[in-house]
Order: sequence, then structure tokens, then C-alpha cells
Amino acid sequence: MQPYSPKAIEQKWQRAWEDSRAFEPIASSEKPKKYILSMFPYPSGRIHMGHVRNYTIGDAFARYYRSHGFNVLHPMGWDSFGMPAENAAIKHGTHPKKWTYDNIAQMRAELKRLGLGFAWERELATSDPLYTKHEQSLFIDLWNKGLIYRKKGLLNWCPHDHTVLANEQVIEGKCWRCDTPVVLKEMNQYYFKITAYAQELLDDLETLRGGWSNQVLTQQENWIGRSQGLSFDFALSEESKARLGGKFESFAVFTTRADTIYGVTYAALSPEHPITRYLCENRLLADDVLARLEAISRTPPKDRGAQEKEGFALGISAIHPLTKKPIPVWTANFVLNDYGGGAVMSVPMHDSRDYEFAQKYNLPLLTVIKPKNGSAPANAAFTEAGVLVDSGEFSGEESGEAIARIIALFEAKQIGRGEINYKLKDWGISRQRYWGAPIPLIICDKCGIVPENKANLPVTLPENVAITGKGNPLENSADFKECVCPKCGGAARRETDTMDTFVQSSWYFLRFTTPIELLQNAPFDSAALREFMPVDLYIGGIEHAILHLLYARFFTKALRDTGLLDFNEPFERLLTQGMVLKDGAKMSKSKGNVVDPDAMIERFGADAVRLFILFAAPPAKELEWNDSALEGCYRFLNRLWSNASNVKKLAALDHASLAPNEKLARRKVYEAALKSEEVFGKTHAFNTLIAACMEALNALQDQANGEVWSEGYLVLLTLLEPIAPHISCELLQTLFGRTSFEPIAIPNEVFELENITYAITINGKRRAEVSVSADSDTAAVIGAAKAVLGDKLTGEIVKEIVVPNKLVNFVVK
Repeated sequence: MQPYSPKAIEQKWQRAWEDSRAFEPIASSEKPKKYILSMFPYPSGRIHMGHVRNYTIGDAFARYYRSHGFNVLHPMGWDSFGMPAENAAIKHGTHPKKWTYDNIAQMRAELKRLGLGFAWERELATSDPLYTKHEQSLFIDLWNKGLIYRKKGLLNWCPHDHTVLANEQVIEGKCWRCDTPVVLKEMNQYYFKITAYAQELLDDLETLRGGWSNQVLTQQENWIGRSQGLSFDFALSEESKARLGGKFESFAVFTTRADTIYGVTYAALSPEHPITRYLCENRLLADDVLARLEAISRTPPKDRGAQEKEGFALGISAIHPLTKKPIPVWTANFVLNDYGGGAVMSVPMHDSRDYEFAQKYNLPLLTVIKPKNGSAPANAAFTEAGVLVDSGEFSGEESGEAIARIIALFEAKQIGRGEINYKLKDWGISRQRYWGAPIPLIICDKCGIVPENKANLPVTLPENVAITGKGNPLENSADFKECVCPKCGGAARRETDTMDTFVQSSWYFLRFTTPIELLQNAPFDSAALREFMPVDLYIGGIEHAILHLLYARFFTKALRDTGLLDFNEPFERLLTQGMVLKDGAKMSKSKGNVVDPDAMIERFGADAVRLFILFAAPPAKELEWNDSALEGCYRFLNRLWSNASNVKKLAALDHASLAPNEKLARRKVYEAALKSEEVFGKTHAFNTLIAACMEALNALQDQANGEVWSEGYLVLLTLLEPIAPHISCELLQTLFGRTSFEPIAIPNEVFELENITYAITINGKRRAEVSVSADSDTAAVIGAAKAVLGDKLTGEIVKEIVVPNKLVNFVVK
């Protein structure tokens, strides 16, 4: 055979697959279906090794199931709206659309070089006008269903760039781009009512158990954050009401520990709470306090928890609902505005955070819970359940009983109620950005907010705008903004906010199910949904465990309730792959440790890169890049190619008549076949399958029977096709005249052993080994072992242990 030439082989088969439409699913097929989906990429310009890993894993599954008779849907698309395109437009003086679609063309070509078996005819980009049209139609359905609403919210605002910033774009209180101090600005925002589904999202996690990792399920449970407790209002003192200009009578709090109610010594409000804001706006606090509160407000909530506890007395007091005693009201950086109304009752002796704050500011401490047994810790909060003390009529009761009775008391007095609360908040989707899907709503002075007529969709972005990074270009586009009200026909203005890009990724998997000829008139086809949904295996990074996956689950349930879907969950199984590292760190240009996939393909071929990516680590683990290991994978493929000359012709083998090394080769080959079933069906540990294939090739090289070579190669090429498809297809065609793979029938005879080799140990230390007939009983095995040891076995034998088919151990004094 000619020397192994990856580039020629890979180009040949990539053309053949495309010409034959090899990876396009069959509509209305009688075959069982498999929907394999890897999370689609943002078209940033070049693929990286994380992409290579994600899509190679997905392609391996897709090819395996295709060869096993399934009608496989394995699509690819582009999550192509988003802020990076605007930033690139500003930096390079180009239009976001051109930058985006040029990148898509570049990345598509790179993915095709890997030989990935995608259904390219179903390719989509979320910035395509047709995708936007159907997304806006879905938006209007959800708006009409009452699942979208508008309200004012406090947002991070950059005064220099005149734009809203996500929390992640606020670095130490400053704009990530221009370093200007960020301020909070109240603006109208649109929200998806995801909280209406909080309990269902939580309950349905149980249906995913076994298909999703416990890590992801726990993360979603914690994000939804269900808690049951007591909700009540703290009435403000008369003096405090006067200080607040009569604007406030009380503030609401929520607690899961009603049993600690008698231990409240202060209340704390978030810096963004309406009462705190009133005091700040009216400059009723000292200037240094105002400055600190402004700085705290600029700190993203996720970062505040790591900061030292900090707060300020607000000069107001609230009335304890049971004791009627006044308690001071503070503002504190650990109180977040989006949970429990942005206010907490503080019980220093029974909450570690409250204790730390009280100690710092010398606030009172009251013990109202004691352990049932033993004593409470000294100089620390006792945070466990226990027995109530100094708690009025509830003293002496255990926490669980007291919680229920205290809630009942509040309800009887009509001063509070038992309540279920969630950390989950409604999903704010407004973005004051250009490069996103326009929100299809019209604001009319007469009719209010009115959805656009569906016949006028899509509402598309104007291209003749100046993108400077300052403000939203759509606000300055009269052609876009000025319109006619669909309801009254009067002059109106179009909403200039665009949608969060998580909206696009919350339903793209539904769109993929529909053949291209049915895509014009509906977001998806109901028959196609029934054929392919849910996704059988969804593959992506663990970093998407919460937001994307939760939003996609919500979107599925919301669309179900509009009558468009008839199922509850979109993804049956989830595989979260680990990152690709180099020198122990995530690859990044700033670290100078990026490995270019194109360069590796050029040097070693796509099959070697794919083989290494699947061999270096199990999918869920982090993968450390290793140049020498990639070279080793290339050498293995070279060896597979060069040894193909040993293949003669396929023939039925008489196993009993084969020599021992020939039998061993067959066994190793079919052990690899068993490993393949295990890997694709259960463990996903491709490294173990590849190792088994390497062992099998070694065993084939240790014998010279051409018919054993032939059978072994047919099996090995079938096993390797999902991993290294180009060389496998080339050798299958060259050696066997075949162009398609079929499942392997595994003969039991290859696992029947004539002789078994036992390791022999004395007091656990290996001393020798012995080969005995497979039908030898225990006594015969022990006798053979003793004979092999001879003079090495001295002293009194206390115990003789035989581990069947593996080990003989003598315990000797």
C-alpha cells in the first residue's frame, strides 16, 4: 500500500460524504431515531480545541448510532447574535453582520476539515431574518399568554458609553470597556415570567435523574432555591415614617427560621432597597456613607458575598411584630435586593453572617435557641435547630414544632403568612444593543404596548446605522423607530431594545428537527417534533449548567402551554465535557498557550486529532494537551494503515483449530467490541475503547494468520469509524470493498479459555505465575502453584486463597 497520507484520504471522504448526503436524516423514517446535539458555537472567528472536543464527542455518538440502524439527527448552527460582534465592529470599522457571517464561513470550513458528520442542510444562524421572524412570532405568543411583561428595574449604566452593562461587565465598579464608574439607572425592562414555572422546573429535575449528572441537577436546584418560611412586614416607627417623608409605612421580610423571631436585634436592607434609595436620593445620610453605598451598588451581587461585611445605620427603626420593641434598621452589603424583597430580619446568635456583622458594629446579641444536648459554641452563632428559650409562649418547644406554631400565630393575627419563596427571579431579556433580535412590540400613546402584526414579521435591524459603542443605535434610527400602531393606526414608536441572546439558544434545538422545505412558514413542524424530540444526548460545557439549560427547559414548558409542544423536557441525557488545558491552564491568547486546531490537522490529520481528543481523558474530565500523545495517536494510525497489507480475505474461522496466539488476538479484538458497547451505552469513556483497540492491534501483530488479520481488521475498523472515520472508511473500502459499517456480531467462542494464567503471591507479594487448564478445580490450581514455587514456599502455610481465574495467595508464618 501507499504510505499513509491523511490529507488526501480525508479530502476524498469529506467530498464523498457531502455528495452522498450521508449525514442527512430521513424524514418519516421507520428506523428508530437518535437526536445527538452539541451546543452550537458563537462565531468568534476560529474554532478552538474546546470546540474540537465537544463536536468530536457528538460526532462519535452520531456515527455509532447511524451504523447501528438509527435515523440520526446531528445538526449544526451558529449562536450568532451578541455583543462581541458590536465590539468587533467598533474595533475593526466593519458591520456586525459582515463580521459575523465571515466568521461563520471560516468556522464552517474548519469544522468540515475535522470530518464532522453534521446534517449541514439544516444549518441555521440565529441572526438570520427567517429565524428572527419565527422567534418574534413565539415572543408574541408568550406575550399574549401573559408570560412576558415590562417593568422598571435598576440596571448598571455607563454614563460615558450611554449603555446598560451586564453584571459581568462591571469590573470593580467600573465599565469594563472605558473604565468609567458605573451608576444604577432605573429603566424599563422586559421579563420572561420564569418564576411561574419555578416549582415545575424543580419537580421535573427528578425526571432527568439518571440522564443528567447529579452536579448539574444540584446546581439547578440551588439556583431555583426553593425555601419555605414566614413572610411578614416590619412596621416603621412613627419617627421613622416622618424621616422618610411619609412615603413608607413598613418593609417586608422573609425568613426560613421563624423559631428565631424573638432573637431579632436589628433589620438590614439592601443598598438598592427603596427605603435606602430614598434616604440616598434625599441626601439624608452623611456624604461618606452615600459614597460607600454608591460604590457597593456598583459591585455585582455575586462579588459582594466575598467582601468583608459592611453596613451603615439608617437612622430609622422598625417595630418587632411580637414584642413591639423598636429595633434599628441598617443597610448592609450582604443583603441582596433580588431575594426576600431586599430586607432581612437579623438574628446574630443564630445566623453566622448576622453574627459577624453584629460583632463588627457592636449590635445586641440575644440567644433564643439552645442545643437539645450539650452546649452552644462559645463566641459564635448557634445555627442548628434546638429548643427555644426566652421566646414567650414558645419557650421549651423544639424548633420544628415552634416554626409551625409561630407561622400559625402570625396568620391568626393577620400580620404574616407561611410562604414558599424562590431565589429564582424572572428573566430580564432587554438589551440596549444593536446586534440582537428586535423585540416585536410597539409603544402607542393611545393603546399602550401592542405586539406587531405577525404578517409584518420579521422586524429586522436597519443596516444604515452608526455603531460607536455609545448608546443603542436603534434609538437614533428614525426609519426603525417610527411606525404605525397595529391597533389604532396612529403614529407610534417601535421598541428599540433587543433580546438577550439566551432567547435564541432556548429553542434552536426545536428548529433543527424541521426539514429545510418546511422552515418558511412556521418555527418548527409538529410532525418533525414528534419524530425527533426530545434530544437524546445533549453535549456541552458545565458552565452552561444553569442559565442556558434552565432557560431552555422553561421555554419548552412555556411553548407547551401555548399549545405548540406536547412534551415537558427538551434534553433526555446530558453530557458535560471538561475543558481542554495546556500547561495546567485553560487555553487563552493572553496566556500564550493556545493550540491551533488547523495547524494540528495540517500536521497530523483530522483522524489523529480526533483520536487524541477522545483518548487523552474521559469526556467529563479536564483534558491536558500533550503534543507527544498526539504524535503517539498519529503513529497508531500509521501502524493501522501499514499493517493492512496483512489482510487477506474474509473467511469463517474454526476457533478450536487456531494457535494460542491467534486465539488471543481474536479475544482481544472482540474484547474491544464489548468495550465499544459499554462505552457508547453507558460509560462514555472513549479512552478505554481506544486502549482496547490498541491492545487488539498489538495482539494481531503477534500472530501471522491472514484470516485472523482480516476478521480483526473488519472489527477494528468498525469500532474506530466513529472516532477516526476517514482512515476507517478508506481501509474498509480498500480491503473489503464496502462503503458502510454494520454492527459487530460477537462470537462467544473467543472468550472460552483452554488455559488460565494465575499470579502466585506469598503474603501478598508476587513471586511467580502458573498456567493451568481452564477446567482445573481449586485443589489442582493450588497444587500447580506449589509446584511452581518449589523452595520459595517455606514456613507454615496458614491459609491458601484462590481468586478464580486470577490469583493464588499463600499466607505463611
